[in-house]
Amino acid sequence: MIEMQTPPPPALGTRVARLNAVAKLLAIVVLTVPLILTLDVVSAGVALALELALFPFAGLGWGAFWRRTWIVWLLAPLTGLTIALYGETSGQIYAEWFVVRISEGSLALALATMLRVLAIALPSVVLFATVDPTDLADGLAQVLRLPARFVLGALAGLRMVGLFMDDWRALELARRSRGVADRGRIRRFLGMAFALLVLSIRRGTKLAVAMEARGFGAPGPRSWARESRFGVAEWLFVALGAAVAAVAVASASLLGTWNFILGPG
Repeated sequence: MIEMQTPPPPALGTRVARLNAVAKLLAIVVLTVPLILTLDVVSAGVALALELALFPFAGLGWGAFWRRTWIVWLLAPLTGLTIALYGETSGQIYAEWFVVRISEGSLALALATMLRVLAIALPSVVLFATVDPTDLADGLAQVLRLPARFVLGALAGLRMVGLFMDDWRALELARRSRGVADRGRIRRFLGMAFALLVLSIRRGTKLAVAMEARGFGAPGPRSWARESRFGVAEWLFVALGAAVAAVAVASASLLGTWNFILGPG
């Protein structure tokens, strides 16, 4: 007698990766909007710490995490460096030369800016790394009730990005085979960009005609091949994003560092 074994439940990371794409979008919105409205070290630091603790459960391996987020880790300190050198001067001045003035206030502002960039950019990159464009389009049209014509057009344009990269590499190889890409790097880039622009316009026109011929722009309600469901798990995920934002805001308010950037003065 063969014993039937129940398959183990999927890992938490897998379940998070399978969540509705709209839930991830809403979680990012409720998490980042409070951070956009303030510029202080505490709220950004608390939010970043909580996000780093939750990232292992996002369904993205550490190798993929670093490959996708290295540019954020590189640009955030550069942003802070710019603020430290040229930001608003306040408190004790540590160094001054020409237009560069490093002060106590500019350093605090630089640290807050760097943490803020990391806290806003990292969850956006990590969560959308596991989002399929078609699933996102289904969710936008069926859950958020956005116009189908707009959603399908945006999806078709997003699907063309990969083809543009292939076209760029094909143009580069073709120009090299003709011996016109050996010198003049700026001139070569401008020529290839113009050629790609012409090619993209032609391809976009053909795609629009093909979609119209297949009834994508027809009036009235349309059917969808896959149903986009938004259930309890998705609401809990959005609530988790709101909870992280609430803890960050509450921490900044209790410590007196909350700095509403849209306020007077």
